[in-house]
Amino acid sequence: MYSGLRTEPVVLALPFRGRWRVENSPVRRVPSHGTTAFGSSSAIDFVNVDESGRSAPFTWRSTVAAEPPERFLGFGVPILSPVTGRVVAAHDQEPDHAGRRSQLVLLPYMLGQARRAREGAAGLAGNHVVIAVSDRGPFVLVAHLKSESVRVRVGDKVSALDAIGRCGNSGNSTQPHVHVQVSDSTDWARSNGVPLAFRRADGAVWLPEESEIVRA
Repeated sequence: MYSGLRTEPVVLALPFRGRWRVENSPVRRVPSHGTTAFGSSSAIDFVNVDESGRSAPFTWRSTVAAEPPERFLGFGVPILSPVTGRVVAAHDQEPDHAGRRSQLVLLPYMLGQARRAREGAAGLAGNHVVIAVSDRGPFVLVAHLKSESVRVRVGDKVSALDAIGRCGNSGNSTQPHVHVQVSDSTDWARSNGVPLAFRRADGAVWLPEESEIVRA
């Protein structure tokens, strides 16, 4: 377990290129996802969007039904390592779900959240990669990757901005996006979240706000 309890954030690289909208930012609240479970207290989500801020074209079907993940702009987009370190977990066999922007199909999906939590990392994070910054941590989790897209294996050394997989909709996810968190352990039942921040292209360090459009 990473024993260095800290108030200073772990500074990461943005794990993508293009235009992404921030969701569940720790700027808005901590815990950012409404829970401290699984070391997720300071986690952040990014959704790939177009110039209008939409993740996919919006049609009548979007209001009443689930949508194929391929319909979404981010699905299959390369995801990059946010940090230099060593891969300590890599999971790649979870299916990608249909996207759910409609409240009619979102409610039944949310009712299955407890079952996914019982499945642990695979059920919640779906296809994912965990990178240890040092042998004792902290540990950076990149989650909801596309099925069979993970291109690193446990023991691999990666540098920041190396390609590690593609954006998907696996695990506890309602539309294709990338989830990033830093934790003090990979014993997820006992892990604690660690604050994070990101480095801009100009070198400035910041934590993106809720609904902020981030470009990389």
